[in-house]
Amino acid sequence: MSLILKPALTTEHTGSSRPAVRSTVEAIIDDIRNRGDAAVREYSQKFDDWTPENFRLSAEQINQIIASLPQQVIEDIKFVQAQVRRFAQAQRDSMKDVEVETLPGVILGHRHIPVSAAGAYIPGGRYPLTASAHMTIITAKVAGVPRVAACTPPIRGKIPAATVAAAHLAGADEIYLLGGVQAVTALAMGTDDIPRVDLIAGPGNAYVAEAKRQLFGEVGIDLFAGPTEILIIADEHADPFIVAVDLLSQAEHGPDSPAVLITTSVDLGTKVLEHIQQILPGMPTKDYAGPAWNDHGQIHVVDSLSEAYALADTFASEHVQVLTREPRRALEQMHDYGALFLGEGTCVSYGDKVIGTNHVLPTKGAARYTGGLWVGKYLKTVTYQEVTDKKSSAILGELCGRASRVESFEGHARSGDVRANKYAGTPMQWAPVNQTAGKS
Repeated sequence: MSLILKPALTTEHTGSSRPAVRSTVEAIIDDIRNRGDAAVREYSQKFDDWTPENFRLSAEQINQIIASLPQQVIEDIKFVQAQVRRFAQAQRDSMKDVEVETLPGVILGHRHIPVSAAGAYIPGGRYPLTASAHMTIITAKVAGVPRVAACTPPIRGKIPAATVAAAHLAGADEIYLLGGVQAVTALAMGTDDIPRVDLIAGPGNAYVAEAKRQLFGEVGIDLFAGPTEILIIADEHADPFIVAVDLLSQAEHGPDSPAVLITTSVDLGTKVLEHIQQILPGMPTKDYAGPAWNDHGQIHVVDSLSEAYALADTFASEHVQVLTREPRRALEQMHDYGALFLGEGTCVSYGDKVIGTNHVLPTKGAARYTGGLWVGKYLKTVTYQEVTDKKSSAILGELCGRASRVESFEGHARSGDVRANKYAGTPMQWAPVNQTAGKS
């Protein structure tokens, strides 16, 4: 049996793929490339009505902003950041440098080196997303990035005090009250006032996502992000009220956010639909959650949990919440997801806000080939090689000569030839002019 209790009305999403978004972003990037800080300031005025004397906050300003917040807000930020830092440190500790001797005197290795500078984009158009500061800045600092520059926009002309506090407490070296394409572009290419970075991380709206896409290559990025997604797998043991609440908790991110339920129980699916219809009209964020659920919400009923896991993998959803009697089975049977949330005691909102794992995750099917933001994203895994044994170098030299000539790379072959000749007396297949390889 495969039954759709509630289909999506559309599978199309507005976003960075729209021609109008692409052309607008391209024009802004080109203008900033040509005019630098003057263009950045004009776009900040145009889009955020914000043109301070200096976009970068001074230490004194930061201290004043933090002092304006209730102590409970500060304590909560510190608690959550401790969770993020603890998990990020565990990830970093799992990444070991490697050195092996593959042949006598042939030493190969790799090292994990942090990028020199990272940009943390912390969105704030509708809400002060303090959690994004934790995810992007703490993770970079645990990775060992020496300079982290944070950008966040003003919200309706006001300083987002909690976001500034979160960025500072997370360890940001610079904090700029600057948002949108202009912030991402300034970080990527650098201006007189904002030095460039090597990698930009953090979520954003369709224009920010498109700016990251267009600038990728000129700067590194964490991943391409689209609308927030939730998929819940539930059996007959799940609480339909909790399922409904959790689906809507993610739908409120925006009108394009898909919320999907896959269940083995027609009864549960029906009750979830009824609960959503009751809850949605009273939600303060119904203007976003309503269109998201109406247009992109889905409820599928399948015969077994194995079918549920297989169907869920075809969505490759950003967040997959498993509300079943044995939720850990999903760890064995699923492979395409951004993050798993196992059991009734866990919810996607914990991952978004407080639990410690990173909430910057792949969307729009990208979970088929990548995971989310983590410590490793800020690290370059680079190799080194050293040959100290002359006999081994001669063996490799002869092999290099043969392998390179198969591909018609004569210059490569000669690099191998001279070592085989010098270290083992192997005749070279070419005659150097006025030069003989020395013997040792």
